[in-house]
Amino acid sequence: MAEKNKQPPAEEKEPTKKANKGSKKEATGAAEIEAKLAAAEMKVEAAEQKVEEIKNSLLRTAAEYENYRKRSQKEQETAFGNGTGHAAYEMLPVLDTLDAAAMAESKDEEYKKGVLLTLTKCNEVFNKLGIHEIPALGEEFNPELHNAVMQLPAEGAASGTITQVMQKGYTLNGRVIRHAMVAVAP
Repeated sequence: MAEKNKQPPAEEKEPTKKANKGSKKEATGAAEIEAKLAAAEMKVEAAEQKVEEIKNSLLRTAAEYENYRKRSQKEQETAFGNGTGHAAYEMLPVLDTLDAAAMAESKDEEYKKGVLLTLTKCNEVFNKLGIHEIPALGEEFNPELHNAVMQLPAEGAASGTITQVMQKGYTLNGRVIRHAMVAVAP
């Protein structure tokens, strides 16, 4: 009987203790891994949000730059157009004088040829710059293009038709730089 009360040898208890210790370590290790995984997932989510914020900021910056570039280009074109328009406006009296000289009677044909050649060259330069004469004679009066200074009846002309051009008008790329001064049929 004394043998029954004896405790089992230490060898038998150790595997049970080791198994308990191993499962505790596994449970603790699994909990630590899950905690680290949750922390890593939170960091990944925060990083993805940060990337999305940076991406949106970059897209806004790119859009703002594109708008700035377009606005600057438009301002530059307008400034050039205004400069060209001003220069052309100042040159129009010279063109008017050449036009009048070309229409005047002259006995010297070489002189007349020179005036016409000069007038042609001026018109070519104006056309290259986008400056065009406003059509007027025989056209319907348009207050956006023409400046009526008098009424002048003409045979067969309908009311509101331009019957005489006193001064030619010009546009620069579709914008009026000088209205045509005209007479209109009543």
